[in-house]
Amino acid sequence: MSDAQDPHAGQPVLRGGVPVERARLVAILIHGRGASAADILSLSEELTPGDVAYLAPQAAGSTWYPMSFMSPISQNEPGITSGLRTIARLIAEVAAQGVPQERVMLLGFSQGACLSLEFAARRAGRYAAVIGLSGGLIGPPGTPRAYAGTFESTPVFLGCSDVDAHIPLARVRESADIFRRMGAAVDERIYPRMGHTVNQDELQAVNALLSAGAGR
Repeated sequence: MSDAQDPHAGQPVLRGGVPVERARLVAILIHGRGASAADILSLSEELTPGDVAYLAPQAAGSTWYPMSFMSPISQNEPGITSGLRTIARLIAEVAAQGVPQERVMLLGFSQGACLSLEFAARRAGRYAAVIGLSGGLIGPPGTPRAYAGTFESTPVFLGCSDVDAHIPLARVRESADIFRRMGAAVDERIYPRMGHTVNQDELQAVNALLSAGAGR
């Protein structure tokens, strides 16, 4: 497959925490538009469990896809599909090292949250957790959401401001409803006037999910 068809292939993956083969959980961290793998990996410094491996892939040009996540999906290709492949490759990589999907957490912020949530919805199953910080499922209003599969009570955390300039509140609500319909245990938290950022309550929720993920 050419670089034009899979632009994020071959980009670096930054790693933190413990080595994958010694990890209780693996957290795949997906950065936002214009940010970097290093930016999202720095979030791990705010997280307390010490037996987690963190993997943070880098998007080509620091952007997973060019337009708003609310744009027609075709306008954001091949970026979306390439980004989804990046996550799939990492899940396959850690599985080969003895970490099954139920011990993998997906976490993204902003554009990375949208990509992570879309990946999980398209590949439903048991995960350690799925976390979308300021994000929602991808596509314009009216996008068909006939996703297959079930999340088998996977914890899904969705945190966002009620006035986020990039993420409409209605899309967060819709995404939460879809994940519930697919059998996820959804924790949806909407923060008044927070803006487009991550707050301490969200970090505490992530820490709780990381700590609760033992022994599955």
